[in-house]
Amino acid sequence: MSSPCIFCQIVNGKIPAEKIYEDNNTLAFLDINPLCRGHVLVIPKKHYENIFDLPSKELINLIATAQKIAQMIKKNLGATGINLLHASGKDAQQSVFHFHIHVVPRYPNDGLNTWPSSRYQEKDLRKVKKALCQ
Repeated sequence: MSSPCIFCQIVNGKIPAEKIYEDNNTLAFLDINPLCRGHVLVIPKKHYENIFDLPSKELINLIATAQKIAQMIKKNLGATGINLLHASGKDAQQSVFHFHIHVVPRYPNDGLNTWPSSRYQEKDLRKVKKALCQ
């Protein structure tokens, strides 16, 4: 038997969180393991495991909330940039299986490297396009 979803418990008030914003569909709260000052998680109040089972309407609500949070971070914390990060699935390093978007403030010379370098090179983009567009 799996344990209850930690984010659902936050939504239901069973686990405390530093809530930043809430509306009928979304909740935004401070990440307890932040990458930097002001790192916020935006979640749907209803449980969806990942992007593959999240309805488009819910994603639109979440992106709108993420934008509000980004604007708050810029205005009130002085961030000069924002990364929106998301992982769906174990192989993408999703650790909490309730859809969420990380809103990560960026500051001058903050030392964060949110986009790792890669030596991967696609030799034939046309084959990839054909496979994607079947």
